[in-house]
Amino acid sequence: MKIKAEFTFPGRLKEEPLICNMCKQFDIILSILEASFSTDTGWAILIIEANEAEINKTFAYLKSYGVEIENIQNIAS
Repeated sequence: MKIKAEFTFPGRLKEEPLICNMCKQFDIILSILEASFSTDTGWAILIIEANEAEINKTFAYLKSYGVEIENIQNIAS
């Protein structure tokens, strides 16, 4: 399964290695299409490739830190 989604990160997380950690903790392949961060907030458009269970675990991990996930799209492999 391959998905594209928009992620919004609270500013308090700007020094946390969340993207690095999720690549280490979960069996996913990650591509960063675009990203930006300021003191108030950060955002990223990511493509994640994995089985559905790993994607769900990855989303739960990010949501536990207050990351918002929007515009989730399945894309062709």
